[in-house]
Amino acid sequence: MACILHIETSTDVCSVAVSRDGDCLFDRVEQGDGRGSQASEKIGSMIDEALACVESYGIKPDAVAVSSGPGSYTGLRIGVSMAKGIAYASDAKLIAVPTLKILVNGLPTLNLKPSTLFCPMIDARRMEVFAAVYDENLTEVRPVGADIVDADTYRQYLDNGEVWFFGNGGAKCMPVISHPNARYIPDVQPLARNMISLAEQLYAQGSFEDVAYFTPAYLKEYQAKLPKNLLKA
Repeated sequence: MACILHIETSTDVCSVAVSRDGDCLFDRVEQGDGRGSQASEKIGSMIDEALACVESYGIKPDAVAVSSGPGSYTGLRIGVSMAKGIAYASDAKLIAVPTLKILVNGLPTLNLKPSTLFCPMIDARRMEVFAAVYDENLTEVRPVGADIVDADTYRQYLDNGEVWFFGNGGAKCMPVISHPNARYIPDVQPLARNMISLAEQLYAQGSFEDVAYFTPAYLKEYQAKLPKNLLKA
């Protein structure tokens, strides 16, 4: 197996990990303070620590795995830029791991009923989320999309069995999803350490991205916020 540096910056929780032969050698998580300070501002120093850990073992990264979205436009851009730079400088492979699969891969052990489905959600402002639907084998039942959530958005799945909702978009959606088969799992975040098995599988398959041309899955165009004084002008 390979030594892989993992970078996750899709939300206000940013994390970096290093794995080798399936073992986690380094793991660090930073949380945004909720007042405008983004954890992604610290990603450079986190990566420096991770690379120092790799060097202490007398090895170098064979690949850099990065969370590929959807998620925060700024966070994804920073994470992918850092991953590309490291991959290019160290002649390492670049691996893209879908953010919503990282969320599913980080779930705790659950007592599941047959045909249970998972709906990871990333907050996309107001009542919109980036979401997909997977089965317990991480097989995509419905592809990633931007959903405006109301009581009927996921009814076709809920009518057939339990659906577990989680991620930072789940909390705001559950009050409007009143179906008896809806379940909510709190405090599930996309973390670098939960990328490890997914990235190793992609590495074994030889599924690599072009360092020069890869872009993350933003799903929506970036919308810059104007200062209030300009809006009043």
